[in-house]
Amino acid sequence: MSQQIKATVNADGTIRGLKKKHVQMIAIGGTIGTGLFLGAGNSIAKTGPSILIVYAILGAFFFMMMRGIGEMLYADPSQHTFVSFISKYVGAGAGYFAGWSYWIGLLFVAMAELTAVSTYVKFWFPSWKTWVIQIAFLFVLTMINLIAVKVFGETEYWFAMIKIIAIVAMIVTGLVLIFTGFKAPASGGHTVASFSNVFSNFSLFPNGASMFIAAFPMVFFAFQGMEFVGITTAETENPREVLPKAINTIIIRILIFYLGAMIIIMSIINWHVIAKTPESSPFVMVFQLAGFKAAATIINFVVLTSAASALNSAIYSAGRHFYQLAEESDSKFMTSFKEISSNGVPAKAIILTAILVLLSPIINAIPQITSAFGLITSISSNMYIIVYAMTMYAHRKFRESSNFMPDGFLMPGYKWTSPLTLLFFVSIYVSLFFQSDSRIAAVGAILFTIVFGYLSHRKFSNKNTVTVY
Repeated sequence: MSQQIKATVNADGTIRGLKKKHVQMIAIGGTIGTGLFLGAGNSIAKTGPSILIVYAILGAFFFMMMRGIGEMLYADPSQHTFVSFISKYVGAGAGYFAGWSYWIGLLFVAMAELTAVSTYVKFWFPSWKTWVIQIAFLFVLTMINLIAVKVFGETEYWFAMIKIIAIVAMIVTGLVLIFTGFKAPASGGHTVASFSNVFSNFSLFPNGASMFIAAFPMVFFAFQGMEFVGITTAETENPREVLPKAINTIIIRILIFYLGAMIIIMSIINWHVIAKTPESSPFVMVFQLAGFKAAATIINFVVLTSAASALNSAIYSAGRHFYQLAEESDSKFMTSFKEISSNGVPAKAIILTAILVLLSPIINAIPQITSAFGLITSISSNMYIIVYAMTMYAHRKFRESSNFMPDGFLMPGYKWTSPLTLLFFVSIYVSLFFQSDSRIAAVGAILFTIVFGYLSHRKFSNKNTVTVY
């Protein structure tokens, strides 16, 4: 084999086909979710301009989490998932629980995004059958994942580019309106565009402290998926060069794409006006005020690509996670899922993921279980908080191991930021109980953790010794 082949093929057969540009765009795509385009109005309605503080706090802690994950992946870039560090540094039972919980969560994320895709497509083609749209999208994105990791990387690159263009276009449009002293019509509250609109008569709790607290889990789930860039490490060229740059620029992207976009929106449209129709997209409102009649169509295309990107990433991530679960399993059933195809991807794990995601059209076709599906999706989302917390605990154990690299990619201010980040995840979970619509799912996630956590511990109770290499 040539040196190039050796350099781009891992020991398990996976290929390091993702280039620097792919990873950087995947990192951006993971930062910007559909929630920004459609959920910004709801977030602003809850807390007004103080939503900027919520985004800043959450952005800072997500950055710290990513630095912790990045520190472990920098030390061992061969790992396909960050969850594998839980098995390695906390214990086999904990890793088993976290691995399966995260994979189940990814399946429901994929199902939810597939449902969203069909909704956005029907904006243009209302007569099309939902199940036909879903199967078609799922087939195409599954094939993209099966062909080669480079094809997946190129697809995500352009999906992310569309989101970036939309946000930058909105910010530029907003700046033009601000510097020309644009006055909004009645639909925009007769607001004269100015940055002062954001900070004049500022109140931290305009709708009460409980609404301010309730905004935290909403924004948290908008950031959810940011960790996805870490999952690409094992299939990235020069991971120790690319990973730190991708993670370090996260904070800049949050400042520009979230805080920047929110400031522009509230400078042009009075936040009280936005609060009257929280389900409407503020992006659409800004473009419409600027005279773009096709604003709704443009943003629908953007959120369609955003949902397709999230679905594509979920298939990729779920496939790698199931492959990792198979690698750590001694079950005969899981043996075939340890195989890597000639294209350098865990094909069987990806195909299984796609088959299970196909349950989404079936679930959507049965009216009686639609609410149950929503509840399960919420429970799986809440499980992410628990898995994130476990990952940060694994990072603390990593620091005590011989694998720790004092000259590696270190989490800044570890003595303070590590316990504060763990406390942050606990606080976010507690905040779920402040709203009735999230309380049931929060209780469900706790019950799942107790039952499945006990079974996982019991499964490995006689051999649950932590191996630190």
